[in-house]
Amino acid sequence: MLTIHRRYTYPPAMEQVRTGEQIPPSSGGAVSTTAASAKDRVESALSRLESMVEQRLLAEAERANELAKRLDRLERQHDALKNVAIEVEGRLERAMEYIRSLLAADQK
Repeated sequence: MLTIHRRYTYPPAMEQVRTGEQIPPSSGGAVSTTAASAKDRVESALSRLESMVEQRLLAEAERANELAKRLDRLERQHDALKNVAIEVEGRLERAMEYIRSLLAADQK
């Protein structure tokens, strides 16, 4: 019978992963300098992201205001056209009644 000896990739007792603030200080200054540099880069990236989001929000708010103004203008135009259509419809009905009365008088 063959026995396979496997090397374990995990330590015998699983250790909980610590966050950056929980890592104990190391004896080497290079690691803390690297961590500080990484933290600075992350802070810089977050700052840029926040500014991009704020710019996008401002642009979208401006666009929403422009669309609201356009919608208001279109609604006013729609109401004006609706009033014109009602007026034209009334005039056409009166004209048709007049033509009917003329035809009826002509047939008598």
